[in-house]
Amino acid sequence: MEFSSLAEFIAMGKHGFYVWLSYGLTAVIIAFVVMQPILHRRRLLKEQAQRLRREKRNAPSA
Repeated sequence: MEFSSLAEFIAMGKHGFYVWLSYGLTAVIIAFVVMQPILHRRRLLKEQAQRLRREKRNAPSA
């Protein structure tokens, strides 16, 4: 399918809203799926570091 202008390409024959909305929604979902494990790992490492500091502080002196 050929388009004679950029505006025609964006409009996609009056279906542009649905086409670009689906592309945008897909990009948001993929970004969420990629970022979720990264953020979870960062939070887990922070919690473990806090736990280790707490254990060192509360450990009896030898």
